[in-house]
Amino acid sequence: MLDYKLVEALTAVVAEGGFERAGRVLGLTQSAVSQRVKLLEEAVGRVLLVRSAPPRFTAAGREVLALHRRVRHLEDDLWAGLGHERGMATLAVGINADSLATWFFPAVDEFLDREPLLLDIRVDDQARTHALLRDGEVAGCVSDRATPMQGCAVHPLGVMRYRLYATPAYRARWFPSGVTLEAVQRAPMLIFNRTDVMHATLLARALGSEPSGYTPFYLPSSERFASAIASGRVCGMLPEEQAGESAVHGQLVDLLPVHVHTVRLHWHCWNLDTGILGRFTKALTAGARRLLAQDE
Repeated sequence: MLDYKLVEALTAVVAEGGFERAGRVLGLTQSAVSQRVKLLEEAVGRVLLVRSAPPRFTAAGREVLALHRRVRHLEDDLWAGLGHERGMATLAVGINADSLATWFFPAVDEFLDREPLLLDIRVDDQARTHALLRDGEVAGCVSDRATPMQGCAVHPLGVMRYRLYATPAYRARWFPSGVTLEAVQRAPMLIFNRTDVMHATLLARALGSEPSGYTPFYLPSSERFASAIASGRVCGMLPEEQAGESAVHGQLVDLLPVHVHTVRLHWHCWNLDTGILGRFTKALTAGARRLLAQDE
């Protein structure tokens, strides 16, 4: 059986970004943390940690992490069922930035008000959060994938519909003759980061092929996207929830009104129906289905 004090040292090194910081969190010296990781690796007979800057798990290390997180959740549920007070539980979840900026907290606010739960939120693209669950870094994630992984359950949440928005003045300046491949290449476009391909997918569908290049303005903050587009300096993809009243009152216009990019969201989690994860799953799915559009 694994010594979970050793596993805690391993996870702290990666979570905190180094042995010294892990030691401060655990109340240990740097050498003591290093010794615990070494003892764990000797016990399992595998290298669990890449000693890089920052350190990262090996494939075997991710398997140990996944096991550790499941055991901790089961222990928390056991003690809660026996009536023992063990403080607030922590739940690691993977969320895409747009969900975090729009519907996620309204969906779970009431649950968080009544449950002693701390969230450890990891943010990534909806096409990449799945890897966080696969690698054992989170107990559940919001993803655009519909197929569950082995040992996990999947629950449909709803859809987010994205459109290409700009101000009327921006449209008049950069697209006086409409949105064309040539004009798109010149017009400043707001893009979340270099892995974001949502705009490319929409434009390829609307124009028949993807533009050969862009004039990108990168902004990895969903909260600032709407205000950046409203400044009139850039156009960009926004979920309809964020465009909101600005689109209704004409402050933002849809540059491709007959084209929409639809993202179908799902909640993937360990296949545990009881305990804090099960209750969180029920609250999240109910809240999301109330707030998000649903496929007809």
